[in-house]
Amino acid sequence: MSLPADTEADDVDKDLYDQPLHPSDPGALSKAEITWRGRQKWLEQHGYMLRPRYHQSWRPSWKDSKKSFYDCEDGVSIWHGSIIDATRTSDGSLVVLKEIKKSRHPHEADIGLFFSAEPLASDPKNHCVPILEVLQVPDDEDLIVFVMPFLRAYRSPIFDTFGEAVAYFKQVFEGLQFMHVHHVAHRDCDGRNIMMDGVHLYPHGFHPMSAQMKPDLSGFAKHYSRTERPVKYYFIDFGISRRYSPDNEAPREPQILGGDQSVPEFRDSDEPMDPFPTDVYYLGNMIREDFINAKYGFEFMGPLVSDMVQDDPIKRPNMDEVVTRFENIQKSLNSWKLRSRVVERDAAPILNLYRFLVHWRRRINY
Repeated sequence: MSLPADTEADDVDKDLYDQPLHPSDPGALSKAEITWRGRQKWLEQHGYMLRPRYHQSWRPSWKDSKKSFYDCEDGVSIWHGSIIDATRTSDGSLVVLKEIKKSRHPHEADIGLFFSAEPLASDPKNHCVPILEVLQVPDDEDLIVFVMPFLRAYRSPIFDTFGEAVAYFKQVFEGLQFMHVHHVAHRDCDGRNIMMDGVHLYPHGFHPMSAQMKPDLSGFAKHYSRTERPVKYYFIDFGISRRYSPDNEAPREPQILGGDQSVPEFRDSDEPMDPFPTDVYYLGNMIREDFINAKYGFEFMGPLVSDMVQDDPIKRPNMDEVVTRFENIQKSLNSWKLRSRVVERDAAPILNLYRFLVHWRRRINY
C-alpha cells in the first residue's frame, strides 16, 4: 500500500501502512498488532493460531456490510501490545501469548518457570500462572514469548455468593503464602494481577478480547456461577518479582511502584524496603477496596484487613499469620451467610433486582 502523496516517508512508520486499512481508519491495526501479524506464520508452525485479524490475508469484514467495526469479531483489537490471544491447534484451547524483553525483566522467566516445574507445579497451594512453553523470537535474542492458559479477570463474571468470595480469599492467601514460603516476593499483587481459570464457566465460549460477549459478538455470553463450576485463581505477571536466598530473611529492595500506588512505606522514604510486608499490604488493600468498601456484608474481613494495611510494615502479619487467622474467620461463617448474595454498593436498583431473582433461581435449582 502506497503512502499518501502529502506524507513524507521519513515522518511516518511505514509498517502502519502495511495493512488493508489506512492507519487512521476505525478498526485499523496498531503498530503492536502489526508486529504480532508478522509472527503469525511462525506461531502457527509452533502450534498456535492467531485470530483472522492477524493473518496476512485479512480483509475487514465490515467493509462488505453495514456493520460498524466494533460489531464485528475481526474488529476487536488486543488490549495490551505485548499480550495476544491464540488458539492451540493441538486441542483447540485458548491460550495467551506474552512478549517479554529479557533485558527489561530479567527475572520474569526464571520465576515463572520455577513455579511451573515439578514438584511445585502440582502442589495445590501453587497459584502462580503455569508457563506452558517459552518461545524464542527469531532474529531477536532479547525477546521471548510465554505461552500461558487463557485466564479471566478474577471478578468476571461477578461473585454471586459470599461463599464464592470466601473461596477466593482462601486461594489468594494460600497462593501468596506459597510464594513467600519459597522466598519469592511478587511486588505487584493487587487485583489487576490476579486472574482465574474461568473459561469453563462459559459453555458456548466468549470473545477473548470482549469477554462478556459471545465469540461472534452477537450477544452476551451465557455463563455458570462459580458455585456451579468452581474456579482456581492465579497470580500473574512476575516482571518485578524477586526470588531470594533462604538465608536472606529480611531482604531489602529499592522501592518500585506497581499498579497499587498507595503503599504507605513508599510515601515518606526512598530507602530500600523489605518487599514481603508490602505484598501483604497489596493483598489487604485489594480486599478493602474491592470488597469491604465496594460491597455490603464483608465486615467480617475488617479486623484482618486492617492489620494487613497498617502504615508500619513491621506491624503487619506475615502470610502464615494471615492464613491462620483467615481459617478461623472462615469457620465462624454459617451456611446461610456463605449462600447469601453479594450486593454491590453502587449497583442500580433495577440491576440489584435482576441479580436477586437470578440468585434465588439458582438456589432453588441447587
